Amino acid sequence: MRNGGARRVLVATAAIGSLLTALTTLTACGGTEHGGGADGAKAARSRPAATEGQAQDPTRIPDVADRWQRRIPANSSQVVAVYGDGKDSPNSTVVLYTRQKSTGQDSAGRVSASHGSTGQGSPWTRVGSWPAHNGKKGWTTDHHEGDNRSPVGVFTLSDAGGVLKDPGAKLPYTRSAAIAAPRWWAKSHWHDFDYVIAIDYNRVKGTPPNDPTRPQGESKGGGIWLHMDHGSGTSACVSLSESAMAYLLRTLDPDRHPVVVMGDRADLKGSH
Repeated sequence: MRNGGARRVLVATAAIGSLLTALTTLTACGGTEHGGGADGAKAARSRPAATEGQAQDPTRIPDVADRWQRRIPANSSQVVAVYGDGKDSPNSTVVLYTRQKSTGQDSAGRVSASHGSTGQGSPWTRVGSWPAHNGKKGWTTDHHEGDNRSPVGVFTLSDAGGVLKDPGAKLPYTRSAAIAAPRWWAKSHWHDFDYVIAIDYNRVKGTPPNDPTRPQGESKGGGIWLHMDHGSGTSACVSLSESAMAYLLRTLDPDRHPVVVMGDRADLKGSH
């Protein structure tokens, strides 16, 4: 009996060991399928921590690389971020971020030339998000007249206007029928320019949005605005709903030095 009992204990122990081995093998197999194994498991544990660290950094505009972050002026406390779905896509998302006004400036609003928001400054807060459209052929870092792509970059926002009555804009607002979309355009486009905010790409600040002056020459294009959406891609502008445009007009404040950071997601996140 004593010897028989010992044999049964040995058999049970061996069975349990085999079962544990089988379970371990199944776990590793499942892990390998999803990038597991010893190295994969270590990477899987480290990835969420890195992502959380990036998401929790409040001094950066999310998903925007240092080369673009550095172009956001230190005294800017309003950023309109335009995240394009893809380099060749006309679809995008607009997000408004704000932060407290910078205290590192004098009474005239002057700031140091070595400015930037990366790793310093007040935290950014996401205050609004809207679906949008950009150039019908997507994005480019070398925009030219007629390429139907929106320019990637960081640009100031200084002037606004439109066909409709001023909705309470803080930016200088020029109401003019001359801003209206041509009536030879499709009827769906007739209200595109009821509200517009000029993007300071190849234009003179402090002038109406439809001022034709092109400091870098005609070939570099111009007249690139935030304006009302007609449901599809644009020539190079960024378009939003009427309610979104009215909100931005009432919110963007020249005293807060608003800028737009715009481009396809891959280019905005890329290091070069």
